Amino acid sequence: MQRRSFLQAGLAVSLGTPLFAALRQERLDEAADVLARATDRGQVAAAVIYVAQREMSFTRAFGKARDEHSMFLLGSISKPIAMTALMTLFDKGEFKLDDPLKKFIPKFTGDGRDEVTMRHLLSHVSGLPDQLANNDSLRRKHAPLSEFVEHAIQTPLQFAPGSKYQYSSMAILLAAHVAELLSKNDILTLVDRTVLQPLKMTRSAQGLGRFKLEDFVPVQTEFAAVEAGGGDPTAKEWDWNSPYWRKLGAPWGGTHASAPDIARFLGEFLFQRGAVVKPETARLMTSNQNAAGLTPRGLGLNVGKGAGSAGYSEKTFGHTGSTGTIAWADPATDTICVVLTSLPARAVTPHPRDLAAEKIATQK
Repeated sequence: MQRRSFLQAGLAVSLGTPLFAALRQERLDEAADVLARATDRGQVAAAVIYVAQREMSFTRAFGKARDEHSMFLLGSISKPIAMTALMTLFDKGEFKLDDPLKKFIPKFTGDGRDEVTMRHLLSHVSGLPDQLANNDSLRRKHAPLSEFVEHAIQTPLQFAPGSKYQYSSMAILLAAHVAELLSKNDILTLVDRTVLQPLKMTRSAQGLGRFKLEDFVPVQTEFAAVEAGGGDPTAKEWDWNSPYWRKLGAPWGGTHASAPDIARFLGEFLFQRGAVVKPETARLMTSNQNAAGLTPRGLGLNVGKGAGSAGYSEKTFGHTGSTGTIAWADPATDTICVVLTSLPARAVTPHPRDLAAEKIATQK
C-alpha cells in the first residue's frame, strides 16, 4: 500500500470529526513522508511518530522499528520523567522549591553552593555544568550513579545561581538524588512506582526494568555526541548501546519508552488529570520559572519557544533528546506530538525528527 493511501485509510474517520479539525490530513501525510524518506534512504534506521488530539490519535512505525510500541532510548526526555517522580514528593510536602540543596545534601556547601535551590536545579540556572569533566572516565569504568553524584557535589559552579541559564544534566542528577534520599528508593524504582505504573506506561522503563537489552531500538552511535562515545571505537563498553549505560537508568538520559507511552506522560500535564501530580503542580511544572532575560524553563520541562518545533503556540511544553527524540504538547490545540528516532540529534541539520514535528505544529 502506498504511504499516502495508508494514511488516508487510517485517518479517514478521525479527520472527518471536529476533534481533528486543527490537524489537516496533509500535515500528517507530510510528517509521515519525512520519516519514510529518511528510513527508505538509510539515513534513519528506525523511527515512530505518534500524534494525538483529544480522543483521536495517529501512529506509524518506520524502518527497523517493529511497530508503534517499539521502545527507544529517550535521551533528555528522561529529565522531565525523572523530575515528575521528584515532584510527587513535592505534592506530599517533602520539600519546597526554594529549599536550598544543602538542606538535603549537607556536603553541597561553599563557593556559592549554599545559594542553589531546588528550583534552580529544575530550571537549569544552578551554575552546575551539563556533564562532568571526567564523564568519559566514569563511564569507561562503569561507575554507578552514586559516584556521578559524588563528583557532581564537588564540581565547581560556573556562575552564581540564578544569574544565568545553562542546561545542566548534573543539576537534574542532584535533584534526582534528593528524590532518592527523601523516598528511600533509588531513582529507577521511584520513577517506575510513581510515574510509569500510574500512567500505565507498560512499554517504558527507567534503565532496563523488566525488559532485555534486545527489546530496545539501538541508537546509531556512530553519529552520537562525543560524551556518548560517538566517534570513539573503544567506547562500545560504555556508549548509549552498551549494557552498562542501558542498565544505569541515568535520570538525565537513561529512560526507555514507546511513543504512545510518552504521549500518556505528556497527557498528564496537558489535561491535568492528577494521576501522578496534582493539577496545580502540573501547571507549575509547565510554567516558566526563570527570571526575565533568561531562557524560559518549567520544572524539568521546556516551555514556549524552547519546547519543540516552530509553529506551535507559546503555551507549548515538552523536551528533546540527544538520542534523536522530540516530544511536545500544545494546550492551544490539545495536540500531542512524539517523534522517536534512532539517529542522534547532532547527526544532521535539520534532523528528520524536527522536520516531521514541524509539519504537525505548523497550521495552514
